[in-house]
Amino acid sequence: MSSLSRRDSLKYGSATIVGCAFPFAVPARERDAKKAEPRPVAAVVTEYRHNSHADVTLTKILEGWKHDGCAGPALKLVSLYVDQFPKSDIVRELCKKHGVPIFDSIEKAVSVGGKSIPVDGVLSIGEHGDYPTNKLGQQLYPRKRFFREITDAFEKYGRVVPVFNDKHISTVWDDAKWMYDRAVKLKVPFMAGSSLPLTYRSHPLDVPVGSEIEAAVGIGYSGLDVYGFHALECYQSLVERRKGVETGVKSVQCLEGKAVWRAVDDGWAGIDVAEAVYGVLPKTKKRIRDDEKAILFAFEYTDGFRGALFMLPSALLSGVAVKLKGQKPVATGFEERAEPRYPHFAYLLKAIEAMIHTGKPVYPVERTLLTGGILDRALKSKSLDGKKLDTPELVIAYTPIEYPHAPKPDLLAAPPTK
Repeated sequence: MSSLSRRDSLKYGSATIVGCAFPFAVPARERDAKKAEPRPVAAVVTEYRHNSHADVTLTKILEGWKHDGCAGPALKLVSLYVDQFPKSDIVRELCKKHGVPIFDSIEKAVSVGGKSIPVDGVLSIGEHGDYPTNKLGQQLYPRKRFFREITDAFEKYGRVVPVFNDKHISTVWDDAKWMYDRAVKLKVPFMAGSSLPLTYRSHPLDVPVGSEIEAAVGIGYSGLDVYGFHALECYQSLVERRKGVETGVKSVQCLEGKAVWRAVDDGWAGIDVAEAVYGVLPKTKKRIRDDEKAILFAFEYTDGFRGALFMLPSALLSGVAVKLKGQKPVATGFEERAEPRYPHFAYLLKAIEAMIHTGKPVYPVERTLLTGGILDRALKSKSLDGKKLDTPELVIAYTPIEYPHAPKPDLLAAPPTK
């Protein structure tokens, strides 16, 4: 999550979006008319402090979309497991205020201290906290442990409910694949991923499913693991819509420095497409080639499409440009708005709400599995001085699903029933 000070200093985005007023200023009578019966959910989190992922997600359930006591999702938080309690912790006070018990084990949280699964969904938020980092730069959040203990409770008490897993399924590929396979085996409705594919876009860019995409270039910023995932998920949410069904990635390579621009000159990433996305982003340099510390994730899909994602210290936002057949590149930035109370997480929570009410994911978890796999292999390639890695494990097929991004979902609308 980006800082408010950076985003405020850029003063970027709000004037460039068409029709993006927040749907919060609705009269009380209209809000009340749209209420649906809230479904009970449990949450398992690493830590819960101000503006952590737990806060900007779960506090919307407790205190409304704007954390102001007004309208929120048709969900009710009934139990919680918290792995760490930093000095900045706010969860004890919030749970006392709202009468939510904090349990000392994941099984107790999922069973609400009883002998059954009385909740209709579980939110697993393994982001933030004091956890080790491995040699690839991946922070080892306990997402696999969380999911294992959640699903162990399902098995013990004989009921499976939907699970949402925040951001990467797991930062480490083997753990992510284990989690995915376990969800398939137990028939757990499973959804995961970043909030950014659902966030506001600085310029209009919607790619219809089945589009003839000739090229696409993404740009990310900041830490390779933390923000590289966000950037890759934004990228994949668009390129998965190219003609034909997504069938995965057969090779991944991470290039640095001069090797980046050699690859560009050799045609891996169309410079016109790269310049198009760089042009719509806030940045510290005028030209993309001026970024001497550029990193390029270069990956090839099984259908021959070339994936290209730049991680640039000079960029201050994630973005993607897409070139459709016979057309000029079109680009957008994916906005991480800080106010009111990180609204892009409201749109993520609206998707979670829909899954819990219908029992079905609203977009495929395979996208997140593939995205995390590309990132894991790119970091592995980087550790091997840019060696190209064959990735038969990333031959992951899935069909994209039409799901809108902000501000199209009506946060105040009742969730679907089937």
